[in-house]
Order: sequence, then structure tokens, then C-alpha cells
Amino acid sequence: MTEPVDDFPARAIILSAGQGRRLLPLTENTPKCLLPVAGKPVIAWQIDALLANGIKEIVIVSGFQIGKVEALIAKRYHDYSNIRILFNPFYEVADNLASCWIARDEMRAGFLLLNGDTLLGDHLLPGLLHEQEAPITLCVDFKTEFDDDDMKVQLDAQGRVKQVSKKLSAGETDAESIGLIRFSKEGARLFREAVEQALREPEKLGSWYLAIISALAGQGMVNSHSVAGSRWCEIDFIQDLQKAESHFAFKETESADQPRPDQWLRMPG
Repeated sequence: MTEPVDDFPARAIILSAGQGRRLLPLTENTPKCLLPVAGKPVIAWQIDALLANGIKEIVIVSGFQIGKVEALIAKRYHDYSNIRILFNPFYEVADNLASCWIARDEMRAGFLLLNGDTLLGDHLLPGLLHEQEAPITLCVDFKTEFDDDDMKVQLDAQGRVKQVSKKLSAGETDAESIGLIRFSKEGARLFREAVEQALREPEKLGSWYLAIISALAGQGMVNSHSVAGSRWCEIDFIQDLQKAESHFAFKETESADQPRPDQWLRMPG
């Protein structure tokens, strides 16, 4: 393994507070992060990938059915005192910017921010973790067409992020965010302060944290990191879960706890 760059992010924050209503009825009593993919909960795929890539501390922001999340972590990761859970009591009335506010005190050094429904292959993270440091690095992928649900990204000629929004026009859209961001120590400070300031305005309670990233991009603080060719998966709808299940399925002789790199799927759109 190559040596990590300076300010290697020792911590990851996973935003898993929501119910995942678009996956009903599967999420009626089970949070999205606990849905199984090939016999393994979504959040376990995430944690295992992070641990395998040298992330030593993991903070999970949970809300809906938090007791079930706590039980899973206590059972599966009982030897890992560095995996902790924070409670977001606003999960029913707020979007993920509120979860970032809950975790703001964890943002004192370089860290990764990961959406609770994004699965990563082990081979995706090293390129992000060992590249040249930037204040904020947004992971993006590319495709020929984008739909209304994609978090669209506009880039400049040098690959810096200009803006991030689901509402970008086709002419403005160059890529999509995959739900993974790296922050340096300075980027963490900028983001934390912006989150604290934003939630002084009550109308921002329902905002996405990527609105903050877009605003910081306008100040030249955000670079992009292409994961083109890497395998990743975002689970929003039942169809996504069905596709992930079919592509993550193992032979019966293999353990669901030991995923092979070739079993990851990059889910289109």
C-alpha cells in the first residue's frame, strides 16, 4: 500500500438518519441502511470498506429506528470502540444538512463524508485517499444522460467544481456526485462553519448539505475526483436494491463478509 498523504482523513461520517421512504414497504420498520444486499446490511458494506482502507474512526448519524442500528453495530462490531453513533432527532422534518449539524463537532480534522445509501468497492477509496490534497474533494462519475434524481455537477476546464444541484440544466451538467466527499482540515473548518451558519436560518432545515458544497465551490474551494471505471452503487429505489442484490450475490461457498472487488456494481442513473 502506498503511504497516505498528509492530513489523511482518520475519520468518516456516514449520514444514515432517514427512513428511506422511496423503498417502502421494505423500510416500514427497517432503516434503509440496514437493508440487506447479498446477505449483508448496507451499512456493513460501508463500514467494512472504510476499515479496509485505513479509516480508523467511523461516526454514524442515525435517526429512524436508531435502536436497530445500535444493535447491529453492537453485535457486528463489538470489538471496535471507534465506531460511534450520533442521534439526529430531526430526521422526520429535516434533510441531511441537519445531520451534518448534529455531527459538526466531529469535523475538526480531515474526514470523509458518505451518504448512507452509497456502497463503495474497496478499490474506489485508495485513489481518493492518496491523491494530492485539496480543501474539499467531491467524488464524481460520468455518463451520457442524467435524470431528475441525479445530483448534477458542473465542472470547469481544470476539473474544479463550479456548482452542484439536481436542478442544473443539461447544458450545465458535466458529471454526477456519488455521495462521497473528502475534506482536509481546512475544508472541514470551512464546511463546519458554513453548516453552523446555514442552520441559523429556519428555512434551511430542509436543505441538502450539497447546497453548502455548491456555495463553497463558488469560492474555488472544491475540486473533483473522478471515480470513472470504479464500481459503486447508490440505492434509492426498490429497483436499485434488486439490481444490487443480483450483482452482489456470491456463490454459496463464499462468505458475504468477504466481498470480492469484482462483485461491486456501478449502478447507472
